[in-house]
Amino acid sequence: MEPEIQPTLPEAPPAEPAPEAALTPEPVPIAPDPWETRAVRWVFLGGQGLRAGWSVLAFVLLLSLFGFVVGFAFFKLHLVDQKNHFTATAALFGELIPFLGMVGAAAIMALIERRRSLLAFNLTGPRRSFHFFEGLAAGFAALSLLVGAMAWGGWLHFGPIALSGGQIFNYAALWGGAFLLVGCVEEGIFRCYLQFTLTRGINFWWALGTVAVICLRLLLSAKGNGIWGVYIIALLGLVPCLLLHLNKAEGSSFWQAAWVTSTLFGFIHTGNNGENWIGIFAAAAIGFVFVVSIRVTGSAWWAIGCHAAWDWAETYFYGTADSGMVAQGHYLTATPAGNALWSGGADGPEGSLLVIAVILLLLVALLVLYGRARHAPVPAPAAELAA
Repeated sequence: MEPEIQPTLPEAPPAEPAPEAALTPEPVPIAPDPWETRAVRWVFLGGQGLRAGWSVLAFVLLLSLFGFVVGFAFFKLHLVDQKNHFTATAALFGELIPFLGMVGAAAIMALIERRRSLLAFNLTGPRRSFHFFEGLAAGFAALSLLVGAMAWGGWLHFGPIALSGGQIFNYAALWGGAFLLVGCVEEGIFRCYLQFTLTRGINFWWALGTVAVICLRLLLSAKGNGIWGVYIIALLGLVPCLLLHLNKAEGSSFWQAAWVTSTLFGFIHTGNNGENWIGIFAAAAIGFVFVVSIRVTGSAWWAIGCHAAWDWAETYFYGTADSGMVAQGHYLTATPAGNALWSGGADGPEGSLLVIAVILLLLVALLVLYGRARHAPVPAPAAELAA
């Protein structure tokens, strides 16, 4: 039998290309984040990135870590004085440790917080160099006024010049470098990073809680010198900060932060030997003046200069006690006399009641000279607080 021949079927026409819309896959709905993820983000992140409290905690931990590493290296290299003598060289290297630690910590935080540079922490602003040198002049003039008033009242007596020849310039330069580092470190920590960061994420209740913890810490430890100075500055800031909160004043977070940083600045000085309550209050009060200088000049450079020149004039130039310590290698010689309330006693000029008047004059001079200037750019914390 011959094979059966199958009929040839016509070829099917080629399929028409599908419409473009048919080729596009349907969007897959994105599942919302689980509540655990949202909760973690709310705890750590606000409207301006990492919340201010966590930023401060991270900065303090990094500052301690870098300070320990640098201090250990300096110790091994025999660059620091193990006996803690108050000499120019010891002060210079001793202040270099926290300075390097602060720069390292702030640099990392600038990366984490996506800041453009370290200058973002209250170090930008107009006429920075000019404000720095004006601060130097203001600090020396203010301390000179205080010392002159004490000498006029008979509460400070000057002796012979303690240095001669090239020693005058050598020690002037060494102490100048040391106290420039002091100004950079203390202003960098308190008026730059802490003031800037707390401003973007603090309100009255957080400020009140922080100040209360500081005071409670002093009360429970029963340690520290001149602790009543901290209590006084804490009480003085309570009513103004509460009124700013109740009135919902614009930029109130800046002043809430100032209350915290000034109280904390007084607190850290209670560990100095020879301090009295006036000296601690003066430290906190001048810390507030330095915050005001940021507001009216636009940066912390005036504060850095004023801080450095004040300490240099007190310790090196006039040779008075600084927080109970008299430096080795000072220019003039000065001895307190009479009632310690006016002479400062072992504390030095900062422990004299007259220092409060000088600080008030410094504040008035700031407001008069810069009061009409543009205020410093302060980050708005509203988004973070509402997050």
